[in-house]
Amino acid sequence: MTFQSFSDGERFIANSTNVLARAGIELSIGHDFESYRSILADARPDHILGAPFDPSIHELNPDNAFWIIGRNVKGDIMHTQAMRMLDLGGKNLAEYLRHGFRDFPPSGVDLDLPRSRYRPGPGAGQISGEVCYHGEFWIGATPREFRGAGLSSVLGRHAFWQAVQRWNPDNVFAFMQKAVVYKGFAARHGYMHTEPGSLRWFLRGNDTPIEGFMSYMNREDLRFILDMPMSEFEALAA
Repeated sequence: MTFQSFSDGERFIANSTNVLARAGIELSIGHDFESYRSILADARPDHILGAPFDPSIHELNPDNAFWIIGRNVKGDIMHTQAMRMLDLGGKNLAEYLRHGFRDFPPSGVDLDLPRSRYRPGPGAGQISGEVCYHGEFWIGATPREFRGAGLSSVLGRHAFWQAVQRWNPDNVFAFMQKAVVYKGFAARHGYMHTEPGSLRWFLRGNDTPIEGFMSYMNREDLRFILDMPMSEFEALAA
């Protein structure tokens, strides 16, 4: 059964659209990642398109990937995120990432890959089937342009809704820096599960690693999150 048969999905998109409209945010969705790269060059010149969404590395098309950008009332880009379906080759995610974690590096840093490592948690071993990777999430705004923390909740759930509508994946996952998780971003975003100590990225010449968590949800989690009343996080975005 696909999500389209659930009336809650229709309510979610209608209500979230109203929330974003009141905040003066307009979302656009695309599949051409060369165009997305150009958009980033203008909107986020200090950010390099992440390797998981680089069309010079991967074959990305409307069937397996999309990006979302948000513009404020001035037309300036204030939000990005992207999702991509992965081919696990019949493996579970822990097996896939044991060697493939190097395909998901933090952007714009000089990594010491031989010293970097991935440590699978118990949840990663249970993730298989149709799996969607979520990244490129960014919200930028002038000071006090958007009050409250609820905007990330609305925008994150919008990407979940898009993924369910397009692919109805078995699982969705993302990598997040430890400091970001400790600030509650994973919970605000809507992720129901996190695994600490998943990644340790070492920079060349630096013995202090960038530590990452893996956040993830299965199909039932996605339905649960999208079924939550908007009132529980809408007030935060006001």
